Amino acid sequence: MEDILRQVLVILRATWKHRRLGMLVAWVVGAIAAGVILRIPDRYEASARIFVDTQSILKPLMSGLAVQPNIEQQVMMLSRTLISRPNVEKLVRMADLDLNIKGKAEQDALVDGLMKTLSIQSVGRDNLYSLSYRDTDPGKAQRVVQALVSIFVESSLGDKRQDSDSARKFIEEQIRNYEKKLQDAEGRLKDFKLRNIELQASEGRSSVDQLSALSNELNGSRLALREAENSRDAMRRQIIGEEPVLLPESSGTDSSVSLPEIDGRIDSQKRNLDNLLQRYTEQHPDVVGARRLIKDLEDQKRQELIARKKFAAANPSSSVSNNPVYQQLKVSLAEAEANVASLQARVAEYEARYKRTTNLIKTQPQLEAEFTQLNRDYDIHKKNYEQLVTRRESAELSGDLEATGSVADFRLIDPPRASSTPVAPNRLLLLPVGLLIALAAGLFSAFAASQIRPVFFDGKTLRDETGLPLLGTVSLIPNEARRLKELSSLRRFLIATAGLVIAYGAGVATLSFLSKRLAGG
Repeated sequence: MEDILRQVLVILRATWKHRRLGMLVAWVVGAIAAGVILRIPDRYEASARIFVDTQSILKPLMSGLAVQPNIEQQVMMLSRTLISRPNVEKLVRMADLDLNIKGKAEQDALVDGLMKTLSIQSVGRDNLYSLSYRDTDPGKAQRVVQALVSIFVESSLGDKRQDSDSARKFIEEQIRNYEKKLQDAEGRLKDFKLRNIELQASEGRSSVDQLSALSNELNGSRLALREAENSRDAMRRQIIGEEPVLLPESSGTDSSVSLPEIDGRIDSQKRNLDNLLQRYTEQHPDVVGARRLIKDLEDQKRQELIARKKFAAANPSSSVSNNPVYQQLKVSLAEAEANVASLQARVAEYEARYKRTTNLIKTQPQLEAEFTQLNRDYDIHKKNYEQLVTRRESAELSGDLEATGSVADFRLIDPPRASSTPVAPNRLLLLPVGLLIALAAGLFSAFAASQIRPVFFDGKTLRDETGLPLLGTVSLIPNEARRLKELSSLRRFLIATAGLVIAYGAGVATLSFLSKRLAGG
């Protein structure tokens, strides 16, 4: 620690020895610094303030109908990207800054300088922006700020219309694509329904219910066919027998004589009566009606037999083929044959339907899966198509909303105005800095001189530096003349230092007085 302090003291003594040189350098550097500071040209600042009103009355009215852009974010991004080379080149032309430019290099230098000095700042959080520029010519600074304000307002969302048109064209193209997909899906769904028409005629019944109904219909048709075939065969036996008996030779009516038409109806009504008696009593209206119908059919049969006997008595010599009864049997047989053919066709149709329904039940899961897939594709395409149409309408409303110019309102709060007094350089601050630089330069020059021409102030330092043995030291005993000389040298040094400080202080005071006077004028 002692060695460090000793070294520091040695350095300070050596530097103090060259104080005259340091003071001379300080004065020279101070004069140069003061001259440079005083020769820096004054710069005037022009500024303007713009307020961007984004709270339009159309914004809440069009909420949910049109796309609401984030105007605050767009304006903030615009303020950050406004100072670009194309905009600055446009600003140079608008402010007539390119009148004295002789080449491309000077123009590029001018544009680069403007990009560094132009300033756009957001004042607070109320969409208030300040635009400023500094130049040696206040009129020029004002023209630059005026051009910048115009560019800022004109560029305010100018590209949003183009973005809306691009978005609308893209949506239109997607709508056409999905419209074609929707038409294809509708065609596939229509073809599937036409191929599987049975699925559409179910009337809310399941395939099992349809199969059960077809089975009942088929069984009923088969039963009716067997009955018709039996009736037909009975008539054939009567017609093609060896000696067909037309009428018995008895005096009255005989219920044993067969008349196929009436007997078949009587048998059918009797079976119906048996079924009714199993469910109802004798007094039930259906039972009474069935008995009355049976009685009427039996009376009709007796009357027919009486008529045939009368005809046989009146024409005893007529042959069987010319007998009206025989002819009636032939007609009844033809009707029975037609009825059998009709029932056979009905049975065949029901069998075919039953077979188709059975096959349909086997393939129904696959058809239902295919139908579900077709419906799902159709629903997806339809949903996307409707959403795109809705968004197209929203995009058109948004474009119309932007075209009205009411989304954001730019208001010029403070028009461009140049300051009457220079705002730079701040000489009141630069002069003290120059004084400090001068003093530091003087101190450094004294230190450098002490290192270039070192001096030893004690025997130990001399012995350490030379490495030679030190036999002794001779001390200097100052006399009165030397003491007065040292005191005079110190006085001159202090006067020179005080003079330098006073000179800079006077300069600062003078500049302060002049700036206050200009501001007051």
